[in-house]
Amino acid sequence: MVQVKKAQRATAVRSAPSAATHTMHDSDYAALAQFRYQIRSFLAFSEAAAAKQGLTPTQHQALLGIKGFVRPGPATVGDVARFLLIRPHSAVELINRLAKLGLVSRVADPQDARRVHLKLTRKGEQKLRALSQRNLQELRRAASPALDRLLRSFRESGGPKPAR
Repeated sequence: MVQVKKAQRATAVRSAPSAATHTMHDSDYAALAQFRYQIRSFLAFSEAAAAKQGLTPTQHQALLGIKGFVRPGPATVGDVARFLLIRPHSAVELINRLAKLGLVSRVADPQDARRVHLKLTRKGEQKLRALSQRNLQELRRAASPALDRLLRSFRESGGPKPAR
């Protein structure tokens, strides 16, 4: 499994457009550096907000994934693993810790007893709502305008285009 994922990543890197298709300018490097800085700044903000709620960043991301990433239907441990890019056994341990904190409950799948659905508890919903509201405020306040400027500079330079 690990070798398959490494091979997939290697293929993705090799299949990326060649650097020769676009001449890099100092402004391209500056825009990319600024873009990465904005991402790191937002992540640092989000991690600090999670800590104030008594959560690790990974616990916060798991709650967000359970609530918002999986559609249609309820999330499973496998979904959390895929969302967080971690191994299933690591996701099981994470869900165990969230359940112990009273943030997540497990519900047996009525069609397949081998599957377990994950559901946020009332406490989990409250913590996630508080964090999500703070994160959205920060995105609107700082990250969104900065990212808009950066994406505009990418388009103007003929550099990387946003995914559609």
